[in-house]
Amino acid sequence: MISEGPSLLYLADYVNGYGFTGVELEGSSSPVIRIQQLLNNDAELDYTDLAIPKVAIDSGDLIFSWSATLATRIWTRGPALLNQHLFRVDPMPGVDVRWLKYVLDVACDYLEGHMHGSAMTHVTRDMLRSVRVTTPTLDGQRAIADYLDTETARIDALINKKRRMIELLDERFLSGVFAGVCGALTSPTTPTVDSGIEWVGEIPQHYGTPWLGAFHQTQLGKMLNSEAAAGPEQYPYVKNTNVQWDHLDLHDLPIMSFDASDRERCSLRAGDVLVCEGGEVGRAAVWKDDGTNVFFQKALHRVRSLQKEPQPRYLMYCLWAAASQDCFVVEGNQSTIVHLTGEKLREHRFPWPDVDEQKQIVGLLDTMRSRTARATDVLTKQLDLLAERRQALITAAVTGELEIPRVAA
Repeated sequence: MISEGPSLLYLADYVNGYGFTGVELEGSSSPVIRIQQLLNNDAELDYTDLAIPKVAIDSGDLIFSWSATLATRIWTRGPALLNQHLFRVDPMPGVDVRWLKYVLDVACDYLEGHMHGSAMTHVTRDMLRSVRVTTPTLDGQRAIADYLDTETARIDALINKKRRMIELLDERFLSGVFAGVCGALTSPTTPTVDSGIEWVGEIPQHYGTPWLGAFHQTQLGKMLNSEAAAGPEQYPYVKNTNVQWDHLDLHDLPIMSFDASDRERCSLRAGDVLVCEGGEVGRAAVWKDDGTNVFFQKALHRVRSLQKEPQPRYLMYCLWAAASQDCFVVEGNQSTIVHLTGEKLREHRFPWPDVDEQKQIVGLLDTMRSRTARATDVLTKQLDLLAERRQALITAAVTGELEIPRVAA
């Protein structure tokens, strides 16, 4: 219950979308809106040649995602058809659509903890029936909606500015990484030469450009299959999603079978660089521990230095700079998923100063990364507070806790 009043179920007609099959989504006439397309304006659309007027939507319609992710949107992108797991919410006479959207926003918070199911949680019509809300006159609803439109727009503008600040911090850091590995931070006045590496350009003349395989060994991990998943000698392993830039998420690692030869081939020791073969190709982090019984999956390359004074963090920053220039992406094509094979990885060349300068570059970039992370953390906390403020404002206005000028009781 939000507040005393009629049930949500009786304030509107909730029209569920149609369950399109894969074949039905191979058309070209009408776009089909699923949860992903509702929440992300840039998500790729599916199309169908079916004509189903009952689930048609147009700009101005209120859409409610009732499965997996609870969310509401006023649709703004023209005619389309609605997929299952989405309601088109048609307000009853005397109910303002903008006010009803704000009511459903508050209801989503309440319903989040009452969702059914395990694989794909959802809300039911009975749950909607159980949520009641005080319903002002139509003029009162419009006054609330007008007030919230104005106030939430102000908060959203602040949110967008802070998100842009985070983006700019990331862009500045990546620019610093590129400058670092290309010598601009540590050898700014040294004469330069063409590196011969397309994404790099000029580098200090004392730098080398060895191919990665000249000083490193690479190894793909073990493939996960039904036999490995159920076999003996189960050990935890690192998968692609556990490897983020300069960070390894080692919580709740999955397990599979690694026999003695697997464990020798897929071992990890301090200084190994784990590099993503697919997904965000080239994404890398440095393994920090020795002697752990943790191994790695085939979706990852282990890059191990053969040098006396290995500088794995410098190699990680080289990979980061290359990825920021789409160096790995261009090796694929539009019809295939990009993968970084071991052969391609070994053939990649990077700017390579002496060990002392590598250490200096890493120190500068680590300091820059730490400062960026601290600033990002402050902005992220501010974003959380703004989101809480926005939701609290909507809740107070909808439930009558906040006095709105010109609202009729």
